[in-house]
Amino acid sequence: MLKIKDLAFQAGEFRIEVADLAVAAGEYFVLLGPNGSGKTLLLACLCGLLRAERGSIVVAGQDVTRLEPRRRQIGYVPQDYGLFPHMDVARNITFALRVRGVAHEAAMERLTPLVDLLDLRRLLAHWPLTLSGGERQKVALARALAIQPAILLLDEPVSALDWPTRAEVLEQLRRVQKELAVTTVHVCHSLDETKAVADRAGVMIGGRIVQAGRLEELIAKPMNEEVSRLLRAVPRPQGGKKEC
Repeated sequence: MLKIKDLAFQAGEFRIEVADLAVAAGEYFVLLGPNGSGKTLLLACLCGLLRAERGSIVVAGQDVTRLEPRRRQIGYVPQDYGLFPHMDVARNITFALRVRGVAHEAAMERLTPLVDLLDLRRLLAHWPLTLSGGERQKVALARALAIQPAILLLDEPVSALDWPTRAEVLEQLRRVQKELAVTTVHVCHSLDETKAVADRAGVMIGGRIVQAGRLEELIAKPMNEEVSRLLRAVPRPQGGKKEC
């Protein structure tokens, strides 16, 4: 569903290079890495907000590397959720469809199942600034899903929430993702967060994805000490020697 090949681009003094990454249709993939590793920059490039120097980004069989953002079949939830404060919840949710020429009333009718799935009906007339962090996250998610994207990108979706709310929102993200079968790439720096949602994970360090696979495999066999520290694991000794 998502294939990245030989992708490279520059953002200021920071360089991102992703040799090869594939995320299967319907998979929940978590991109895990320390702060400053380039995770958010990579999402921005996938969305079309940053231009690739070389390589390719393929979404649902279509090369979108040179396409403008609105033509990439990608839904994006940024870290700050990016809600419009001058629009109520209903108009925030229908924004992308209205930009595509769908009337607000028709868009709301089309999005009724999504509104019900995320339990947003009681909030439709509210303004973003009156919502809790968890409620804002749900509205941002609904807006991203409104266009029925081929890929959903989540940038640190629970980082601004308190611990009890994080657990609740992560459970909801996983439930919604499964119900809609939407291919998802979720960026974070928390191993516990990764464990809560991931089918597979990739580890990003210094602008490169250095290892990817099922989380239990990464924890059991980290490829180097940096990955090991990030995953709170201990590298296995080389040459068959036993640890003392």
